[in-house]
Amino acid sequence: MFGRLGSTELLLIFGIALVIFGPSKLPELGKALGKGIGEFKNHANKMTEEMSDKQEAKESITEVTEEAAPKVTEVKS
Repeated sequence: MFGRLGSTELLLIFGIALVIFGPSKLPELGKALGKGIGEFKNHANKMTEEMSDKQEAKESITEVTEEAAPKVTEVKS
C-alpha cells in the first residue's frame, strides 16, 4: 500500500515540499537526502557482508569439527 507511489502522489509531495521549504532550499534537501540514503545503503551492504562472512566461518568450523570428531574418538579408544 505505502510502497507504490504514482506520479500524482509524487507531484503532490513535491508541491507540498516546495510550499513549505521554498525553491532555494529544495536542492539542498534533495542532496542531503540522497547522501543519507547512500550512506544507509553502504552500511547495510557492509553489515550483509559481515553477516555472510560470519556464517561462512561458522559453517567451516562446523565442517572441521564434524571431520575431527571420529578421529578423536578413535584416538581415545
